Amino acid sequence: MTAPEQRIKLAKMDPKQVADEIGDFILRKVLEMKKTGGVVGLSGGVDSTCVAALAKRAFDRHNAEHPKHPLEVVGYLLPSNTNHPKDAEDGLKVATRLEIRHEVQSIEAIVEAFKTTNPEALRHKYHRGNLTSEIRAVVLHTKAATENKAVIGTGNKDEDYGVAYYTLFGDGAVHMSPIGHLPKRLVRKMAAYLGFDDLSGRVSTAGLEPGQTSFKDLGCDYEFAEVVLNGLDQGLPAEELAIHHQVVPYARQQMEKYEQWYGTPKFTSVEALVSDIVKRHEIALLKAEIVNPDIAPITLMLE
Repeated sequence: MTAPEQRIKLAKMDPKQVADEIGDFILRKVLEMKKTGGVVGLSGGVDSTCVAALAKRAFDRHNAEHPKHPLEVVGYLLPSNTNHPKDAEDGLKVATRLEIRHEVQSIEAIVEAFKTTNPEALRHKYHRGNLTSEIRAVVLHTKAATENKAVIGTGNKDEDYGVAYYTLFGDGAVHMSPIGHLPKRLVRKMAAYLGFDDLSGRVSTAGLEPGQTSFKDLGCDYEFAEVVLNGLDQGLPAEELAIHHQVVPYARQQMEKYEQWYGTPKFTSVEALVSDIVKRHEIALLKAEIVNPDIAPITLMLE
């Protein structure tokens, strides 16, 4: 008799409990570092919105208890010409709703200034995108340093620790990773819990190239990558995942969606798509050895 196929389990959470745990983590890190609060790069996306809201929630609680030593979260919107104007609009709406101090500063002139030292980087959209992310990191760290604040990271589990969809010394250069244990699926649920239902379903994009989306770059949604990554974590090898009953129909749906959206397939087989996620995860592990900020410990249950 053939053994039953192992079911891939996904995490579930109690949003209030996890929001409290992440808030406690941010507070602890900021106080340990003797900072006056934290800065967040606001993009208008669900990840940075979630982190800014969690930090504000935690700091408000701290400030009520310790009014003589208040902590502050500051949002910085740093658009370049590759960002859609709506990104800044959404980021401003978030800052306004959270009632946090914020600034909007275009970094396009700084990006263009690198023509004097790195013209080769500006000839290719991939390298220009990474350079743009690195410039944002420099601006954020300098803002944080001059105000004695921490740089609070906005990377989720799927991006940073799953498929390495971030710039190592750009958005990966942070003092802490509050949502590093939350897959994108749960980040969206957390955003809705925090009152940002309107942004919880927003299309994911790094904003580093014109018309860029995470789905276009990866060839799949984060929710599909999560299934494969959880399968790996639960001991299933790539060759079993490529024929797994939870993966195969989902993968085919993802490939069909990609071809419908962009007119040409990115992957022509389930095996190729799964293999690409596995390779990206291997890169993620290598990148984590270089830059590995503390991640908020949270309580998740498998279902």
